[in-house]
Amino acid sequence: MVENLKSLNHSVSLLLTKIQFMALSRIWSAFILIALAVASWKVFLLGDTELFSKMVTGADTGIIDTCKTAISISMGLIGIMALFMGLMSIAEKAGGIRLLSKLIGPFFSRLFPEIPKGHPAMGHMMMNFSANLLGLDNAATPFGIKAMESLQEINPDKTTASDAQIMFLCLHASGLTLIPVSIIAARASLHAQSPTDIFVPCMIATFVATIAAMLIVSWKQKIRILQPVILAWIGGISSLIALLVVYIQSLDLFHVQSFSGMLSNGIILFIFLIIVSGALYKKINIFDSFVEGAKGGFDTAIRIIPFLVGILVAISMLRTSGTFDAVILGMKNLFAMFGADTRFVDGLPTALIKPLSGSGARGMMIDTMTTFGPDSFPGRLSCVLQGSSDTTFYVVAVYFGSVSIRNTRYAIPAMLLADLVGVITSIVLAYMFFG
Repeated sequence: MVENLKSLNHSVSLLLTKIQFMALSRIWSAFILIALAVASWKVFLLGDTELFSKMVTGADTGIIDTCKTAISISMGLIGIMALFMGLMSIAEKAGGIRLLSKLIGPFFSRLFPEIPKGHPAMGHMMMNFSANLLGLDNAATPFGIKAMESLQEINPDKTTASDAQIMFLCLHASGLTLIPVSIIAARASLHAQSPTDIFVPCMIATFVATIAAMLIVSWKQKIRILQPVILAWIGGISSLIALLVVYIQSLDLFHVQSFSGMLSNGIILFIFLIIVSGALYKKINIFDSFVEGAKGGFDTAIRIIPFLVGILVAISMLRTSGTFDAVILGMKNLFAMFGADTRFVDGLPTALIKPLSGSGARGMMIDTMTTFGPDSFPGRLSCVLQGSSDTTFYVVAVYFGSVSIRNTRYAIPAMLLADLVGVITSIVLAYMFFG
């Protein structure tokens, strides 16, 4: 069983890498070609003779300094990533995923009426959702592939997505995660005053996006939402969030940020307490489990260096050439025509890239924080946008591709609509929490 899972994990990793490079190569190439075209136009037609030098050797924004910045950021990620992945490893070995699966099981069984009772697909989906909640991406993906394969067994049309497969992928793509580890780590590496202050907004945004995905697909599939178990889960969590929002609205900006930081850090420490207490109860080797998971955090931080260098250099060229400023200014003018506050526009590039590439969106988020500051409004908004959903087209390609589904029906429109809900929610939350 273990060897089979390792073999599946290896195959999945190869597939993910191939698809990720396909998506990124197009985005990266477009960024560089557009930046060079705009820069050439400014140099040869407008006479900006210093622009090429600024793009290559300019202080802070040039290609050379950007490469140094990317390495510095990656090194800063190592400690935080190692800590959280070590704790997640403890939770996994202590049975945290299985416990979450049991808790969530009755709720999700109502959303997948066509799956026979006791079918292994339900177990694989529960493991996938539970691993996502804990931030265990490496564990979540193999379980997700196994879930798609199991669902394919009961799919009458092997080339067309079934209702259950669409529901599963839409919920998965909404990106429901308990702790946005990589975002907190990125903020810490850029010396944010409170790296965890985006925790609560991220949690609310991803929850709203998940509920939107569930409602959209349920409406399309005519699933009856007004069932006691579904209402109890949605109503309970929604009530807590509503109370939180009402309380936040009664506070001024200073106390909102203070309360957000206290609540975020308190929840994280509570999770630490639950994980360690559960591990002690299960009598597992806590420190060895932590070290084993922490090694994965180190590997992850090192592995993203080439991606981060490439993406940040391309974005740097766009910014220095003036392309980025022109696009952002155009969007600001458009929203200003309707009398809207335009500060949120500076954070939107992360949301625009997110459906296409997770690495690209991460680069946009880091670039926004580097440009405006991690504690600026655009910097914080970009973090919330990054945590509000998963990478839609990437998820579709990986999961449907793994079972040779060619007709995805309404899966992509449903996912993108849920993404839009997540983006709007993120913007509203950013104004509520960060002014």
